[in-house]
Amino acid sequence: MEAMLTGFASIAQVDLLLVMLAAVLLGSFFGIVPGLGGTVGLALTIPFLFGVEPIYGIVFLVSMHAVVHTGASIPAILFGVPGTSPTAATILDGHPMAEQGRAGVAMGAQLAASGIGGVGGALALAALIPVLTPVAMAMNAPTIFALIVFGMTFIVAVSRTSIPEGFIAALFGMLIAMVGLNPHTGIGRFTFGQLWLWDGISIVVVVLGVFGFAEMIALGARGVDSTIAEGDVEIEMRWSQLWEGTKAVFQNWWLTLRTSVMGAVIGIVPGLGGDAATWICYAHAAQTCKNNENFGNGDVRGVIAVETTNNAKEGGALLPTVVFGIPGSSGMAILMGAFLIMGITPGPEMLTEHLDMIWAIVGILVISNLLCMFALYPLSGFAAKLTFVRSTYVVPPILILMAVGAFIVRGVWQDVVLAVILGFVGYGMKKWGFPRGPLVLGFVLAPLAENYLIKSLGLYGVSFVTQPIPLILLFLAILSLGYGSWESRKGKIAQGDE
Repeated sequence: MEAMLTGFASIAQVDLLLVMLAAVLLGSFFGIVPGLGGTVGLALTIPFLFGVEPIYGIVFLVSMHAVVHTGASIPAILFGVPGTSPTAATILDGHPMAEQGRAGVAMGAQLAASGIGGVGGALALAALIPVLTPVAMAMNAPTIFALIVFGMTFIVAVSRTSIPEGFIAALFGMLIAMVGLNPHTGIGRFTFGQLWLWDGISIVVVVLGVFGFAEMIALGARGVDSTIAEGDVEIEMRWSQLWEGTKAVFQNWWLTLRTSVMGAVIGIVPGLGGDAATWICYAHAAQTCKNNENFGNGDVRGVIAVETTNNAKEGGALLPTVVFGIPGSSGMAILMGAFLIMGITPGPEMLTEHLDMIWAIVGILVISNLLCMFALYPLSGFAAKLTFVRSTYVVPPILILMAVGAFIVRGVWQDVVLAVILGFVGYGMKKWGFPRGPLVLGFVLAPLAENYLIKSLGLYGVSFVTQPIPLILLFLAILSLGYGSWESRKGKIAQGDE
């Protein structure tokens, strides 16, 4: 209790709250600009923090990183362009809502869900430290592999009624994930003698291409007078739509709660990352919610599921980073490096020697998420009106931003060309009814599955599948796959009867 009070008191200062507000606004900016994201934001700002007091540096970096995905969802909803790769899942329902003239509803739900998810993730970090510390330590390679396989079965839920097309898309995602040097043998795969492919293909390039460039191609194909919102849709007063979306988060409180917890727990597992968390939780919502036939076509519950997960996972990801010194993502790796620069060594001793610092981080997560939510609410009304601007004013600047975003990932022009090519692939998938979600899910999970499969075989041989926890998870994967296929077949039969 004393450590908690000391930690909270250390950040309850006016100057630190102002630092937090500045970090929140900057983090939102890095999220809104496609291709930048929290990793780039951390890398760019760390050099400016040399010599400052550790508490100021921690407040700034944690606050900025915690809210990046909140800002990143704004272009995902309005234009179908993900600001960061985890917000690609927001497009599935958020962008159709914008096309229907309900951008305000989607953004109201997004802001409220992000704020609640961020607070939930912080509380989960506080509650799970004593509970999940031994659990996380006990998670071996076979268990993580089985968990990833279980996540892959959600391809059925993301595909909805287009399961064959969904599996084809997922296989294509797995195929492009294999590009690059084999991490275990060093042998090139599908590199075609090109040095720039040795490091593989970045997730940023994939989501910008398959979603971002594809949406701009689709918008341009409609004609010069087209707008994001399709047809003769009417837009209500912005505050009424924002309030409608905000209410939806509380009306679906059980979905909000469980995706917050799921996001925090998935964030704890090193290596899974935010991309997997958002898709897994979206698929969970699509599979478990009643009257789920509208998922993928503008269901506000799809936005809620993704957005609560997006911010909740940051609280979970901080647990292995701070307590074990094991970063769960590239952003957390940079954050851990910043901690070391400021003289703070992440590890088990944090629980004994610097417990007040952990409680300070919990407080920073709570305050920064609430600050971001309230700071972006006034901007949402103006932003929603952008869906009614002619495409000739929208497409060129967004194309430039996406090209810059694709280029700065590795600094090679070939990534821009690849993003454009994947844009045409994504446009074709959209036109011919192939869901794009499974492609990203396959791309994200395939390298993780390969890595942990090889580790499991090396440590235990084929018998690793007989271990109790992996066996249960693999059995659940089979059940999930069978149930999802049965539900899809039942839905098709019902549509045929109509």
